[in-house]
Amino acid sequence: MRKAKIERATTETKISVEIDLDGTGRYDCKTGVGFFDHMLEQLARHSLIDMTIRADGDLHIDDHHTVEDTGIAIGQALVKALGDKRGIRRYGACLLAMDDSLVRTALDLSARPYLVMNIDFPTAKIGSFATELVREFFQALSTHGGITLHIDALHGINSHHIAEAGFKSVARALREAVEPDPRKSDEIPSTKGML
Repeated sequence: MRKAKIERATTETKISVEIDLDGTGRYDCKTGVGFFDHMLEQLARHSLIDMTIRADGDLHIDDHHTVEDTGIAIGQALVKALGDKRGIRRYGACLLAMDDSLVRTALDLSARPYLVMNIDFPTAKIGSFATELVREFFQALSTHGGITLHIDALHGINSHHIAEAGFKSVARALREAVEPDPRKSDEIPSTKGML
């Protein structure tokens, strides 16, 4: 039962996240931020992690708190669903092409959060969505999911394509990392004996 539900309420946002690590990539994401919902749908679909996400945030200010707090809640849900991480592959990587964009992701579900993100967006916004919030999301996901996360955009001229390739690349790497390892299904994937 690798499932989890997280509810997070602050004076700025109310977030609910439900995930199933052994899903098929089904999604139902409603944050009030259209482009962000599109990215979360990519994250679910390409990781094969079922996600139901509801966010009610202070969008009259801007999208920042909603995006960051959703990343926090997804990270916390991943930690809860993974438990002691027994039997998982732990590491994941993906080199993903999308039109003009090429993004490389490598990650480790190490419980040691660290984000290295080298993505330059040619525009400050995608529609009304501030491109700087892509980093805020991945920082929150990394920190609260205990993920060492490296994301590098190797090519790209269209901000929408670059962001989408980034989310898809992280999704594919995450899919690989959370998958059960058939050769070590009963062991913690660390010489320390814990993660």
